[in-house]
Amino acid sequence: MKRNSRTRQPRCLLVYALAPEHLGAAKANRQFNDFVGDTNLPLALFHDHFIGQPGGVAIFFVETVAERDALLDGEHLPGWSLEFQPLIYARSPAAFDEQIAFTLKAYRNRDWEALRREARPRYGDASREAEAATEDLVEPMDE
Repeated sequence: MKRNSRTRQPRCLLVYALAPEHLGAAKANRQFNDFVGDTNLPLALFHDHFIGQPGGVAIFFVETVAERDALLDGEHLPGWSLEFQPLIYARSPAAFDEQIAFTLKAYRNRDWEALRREARPRYGDASREAEAATEDLVEPMDE
């Protein structure tokens, strides 16, 4: 388990988690969801699961030393490979959202509010994808 330096100010922390090879995708999905939903941990702002190797990524808002220590020192997801990385600009839930907007505008000249309103393509069943860690292909990307 790789643990980055302990920060002293409130900020968001990214958790990158890979399930052990022997653990099936459905069980890994449930374990990761339980981790994200654990009310003894800091507030989870975002999470998603991986296609390919079971696991996922989550963003937690760590506001106090007790929350930081609960996340970094707890025995979460035994047997998993976990990395914890504090983020620089995302120092609160609102700052995490602002960082998304800034990145889209500064690097792609896209508007976050407009993207939220866009009709997105129809995807496969995300629950089925999470259970299998494979892509449920409905509409392939243009090649």
